[in-house]
Amino acid sequence: MHDDASSPSAETRPPSADPFGGTAAGTGAERGRTMKRLAILDDFQDAALSSADFGPLRERDVELTVFTHSLGDDPGAIAVALEPFDAVIAMRERTPFSAETLGLLPRLQLIVNTGRGVPHIDLEAARAHGVAVYTTGGSAAGAPELTWALMLAALRHLPTELANGAEGRWQTTVGREAEGLTLGVVGLGRIGSRMADYGNAFGMNVLAWSPRLDEERARAAGAGFAPSLLELAERSDVLSVNLKLVPETAGLIDAAVLRALGPRGLLVNTARGPLVDEQALLAALNSGELGAAALDVYDIEPLPADHPLRSASNALLTPHIGFVTEQSLAAFYGQAVDRVLTYLDGGDTDRVA
Repeated sequence: MHDDASSPSAETRPPSADPFGGTAAGTGAERGRTMKRLAILDDFQDAALSSADFGPLRERDVELTVFTHSLGDDPGAIAVALEPFDAVIAMRERTPFSAETLGLLPRLQLIVNTGRGVPHIDLEAARAHGVAVYTTGGSAAGAPELTWALMLAALRHLPTELANGAEGRWQTTVGREAEGLTLGVVGLGRIGSRMADYGNAFGMNVLAWSPRLDEERARAAGAGFAPSLLELAERSDVLSVNLKLVPETAGLIDAAVLRALGPRGLLVNTARGPLVDEQALLAALNSGELGAAALDVYDIEPLPADHPLRSASNALLTPHIGFVTEQSLAAFYGQAVDRVLTYLDGGDTDRVA
């Protein structure tokens, strides 16, 4: 939670006992069409205001309020928190804006979403309620780099050996080298193509599959082609999931795929949690049918403290930080400021609703 040097006067400051974690961080006085209050959502690291120059908004007397905790997914609770705001900058897909939620926010004019994907925003309802929706770009490097880091950490048992160092033990595991292993890439788009490049650079055998991939496109990306997901899993030592989440891909990595990957296999998922059947994954990990999993994404986020994945000894978990880099946040928030200014000036750059 964050109050900067230009925090609002007592008349415009949000209540200090705000249960949703909002804190004022700008100056506010409505002038002409200028919006009065803008919320920055789900800034878990309290990094938004230091990642970009919000000065142009303050110059237009826009009051900025930073929420450093999740508002959850209950439409009523979200509406209570956001009722005073004319606009929000949303962090990726963390806060859903359903038709019900939008209907409870008559003051809302604008949503700027960091990232291009907006499956959490009901665009038809946004149009019906007169809420403009804009998107931003980001960094292309963060997610594939974290994917690679997770893969190497799992192969070399880094969590165990780091704990050994902290607890006085010495060298208790035997790792595996990436070179010579087969990397199966599920989805050969922007991130999957980088994974293929990394695999080739590390001397891995790279195979790929996705619902619309053909052999020619796979070869052009430096990967061999697997005709089916099941065959890809059977031939892979490491399976990296890099698909978009759409209805057709939900639960695609199921019990059969995990069984085919096998007791020496490693599943890496930094795309979206629901791409993997979570119950099947837990069963495969606990039975030894699957060797290990390295995950950055989950069905429920933040991952509950008592979630069974947290106690799985063969699961390496990070808290959805694939995109959380200085470069990515600078792109997100810098472009978000530009989108708000574009909206106020009547433009349509990157407007999706």
